[in-house]
Amino acid sequence: MLSKDLLQDLLERTQENKNKAEGLKTLPSETLNWKSSPDSWSILECLEHLNRYGDFYIPEIEKRMASSQQRPAENFKSGWLGNYFAKTMLPQKKLNKMKTFKSMDPIGSTLDKEVLTKFISQQQALINLLNKSKEVDLTKTKTGISISKWIKLRLGDTFRVVIYHNQRHMAQAERVLKEAGRLSAV
Repeated sequence: MLSKDLLQDLLERTQENKNKAEGLKTLPSETLNWKSSPDSWSILECLEHLNRYGDFYIPEIEKRMASSQQRPAENFKSGWLGNYFAKTMLPQKKLNKMKTFKSMDPIGSTLDKEVLTKFISQQQALINLLNKSKEVDLTKTKTGISISKWIKLRLGDTFRVVIYHNQRHMAQAERVLKEAGRLSAV
């Protein structure tokens, strides 16, 4: 795949996530914190989960890009593990549920609209990193991952995992919003 095509796709996905989050800022706190059951996530919990991952990945990507000696390459070649992780993160029609790590699970947290502000800021940081990444090799530059310090992914795959994960949980937040809207309309 051409590196420029991958980056363009990821930029568009990230801008869409940012725009959706900006739209959520207009909602009342009650809607943002509404849950269909005690063990499900609210809209704010969905985004807080993403913020926690962003707190790891944004600095990790910045650090690895800053220290990369790799010149940009025209093509990006996904690694088998990175491609697997990225594909599992893509939102599906029928969502394949995944267990999250305790440290990344926001359930029961007291959250306010600051979660949205932080998420929007992280999306802008990702946009900036995607633009800067045109100066490095997306295949040869490697990043650590949040679940293991021994596993490294190609930078292009790391971007895919993070951005697809963001999309996945934005879709979840939209489902929660629809459900909350249906119930309040009754």
